[in-house]
Amino acid sequence: MNKIILFLLILILISISCSRQERSTIIPFTAGAASAPINPPTGAYIAGDRQNRKFTAVHDSLFVKAVVINDGTYSLAMVTFDCIGLLYTEVQRIRERTAAISTFPVERIIVSSTHTHSGPDVVGIWGSDYEHTGVDTAYMNFVVNTAAAQIKRADESRKEALISTGETTFGEPWVQNICNEEIDRSVTVMQFKDKAGNNIASLTSFACHPTFMDARFTEVSADYLNGFYKQLNGHWQGENLFLQGPIGGWVQPVDGEGSFEKAERRGRELGDAVITCMTTAQPLLSTAIQFKSKTIRFPVENEAWKQLAAIGTIPREIQDSVATEIAWFAIGDAQFATHPGETAPYYGLETKKLMKTGPRFVLGLSMDALGYILKPVFFEDKTIPHAEYLTSMSVGRQTGPILIKTLEGLIEK
Repeated sequence: MNKIILFLLILILISISCSRQERSTIIPFTAGAASAPINPPTGAYIAGDRQNRKFTAVHDSLFVKAVVINDGTYSLAMVTFDCIGLLYTEVQRIRERTAAISTFPVERIIVSSTHTHSGPDVVGIWGSDYEHTGVDTAYMNFVVNTAAAQIKRADESRKEALISTGETTFGEPWVQNICNEEIDRSVTVMQFKDKAGNNIASLTSFACHPTFMDARFTEVSADYLNGFYKQLNGHWQGENLFLQGPIGGWVQPVDGEGSFEKAERRGRELGDAVITCMTTAQPLLSTAIQFKSKTIRFPVENEAWKQLAAIGTIPREIQDSVATEIAWFAIGDAQFATHPGETAPYYGLETKKLMKTGPRFVLGLSMDALGYILKPVFFEDKTIPHAEYLTSMSVGRQTGPILIKTLEGLIEK
């Protein structure tokens, strides 16, 4: 009898131990998402290419999209904008507005821009001339308020979520680095599904300028991302976000003369590539969130940037240096790093080398839009294709090396 009791006690202890172990590995991960259109008014200045171009109509809508995730302890918001690139000053305003309407931890808001050249001037340099800003203050207030509202909505709509990831390549041969240098064709995807298998949100990272419409049309458009959104929305529903990769130095569509039809077709093809790669998606076993960010100052060698800020064309303080923010975060083994401008693919590949686990997301035009971030050789060798223009739109030659040095200190080894 004593042996039977002892045996039963052992079984009970094993059962309790296993139950505790199972509970300890289960993280109550939740996710929510929301979006809203942010179309500029007719007559607003168009960002990209030459100055003094104004919108005459809306071809397809621009959006701000937010996904909020929580691992049971920490929250994180990722927000994307269909625009040329939001400045750090606007990121700070979005955080301030979010704090005013919610209890969300605003230091953990990540802002990224898709860089469409058929969106409004949110920087200032595409007005009637360089002495007059192209930024519409009323429109920017609308964008800030709309973004904060989507973060709040996404946070309030969170539900239990399962995460999966996938990777593929895309863009051969119509996406090229026209500076004849490195290019990263990788497509990295993360998807959040509810317990019924429905898409809450997806994140797709790929690098290519949305410039099919550039200088050819005066209608508002997300460019090829319009087709991308349509394809994923029709297949998955939910919110589908695009995270622009390192496109500086100079990753472009080389597909002949652009058209709305061609842009939509290429976007739908990207959507199909994402859908196909996620048929063999891998579950993310750990959902714990890690987050680090750092406010830094880049030296400003470009005198034009200083002058444009001084006269108010660029609504921002830019002197001998400029403040910005760089972030690294992880969701389980998946890692994300932000670049505050249009970084050369070289710096995207170097960032991925710093990440010892994957999938690896490098988010260009995130937290800021400080022009082109180039290898120092671009400033020394003007025979590199387009080097003269690219360096004229860059803060300076030290930006790239400082960026990588900062990420070395942030990324968990």
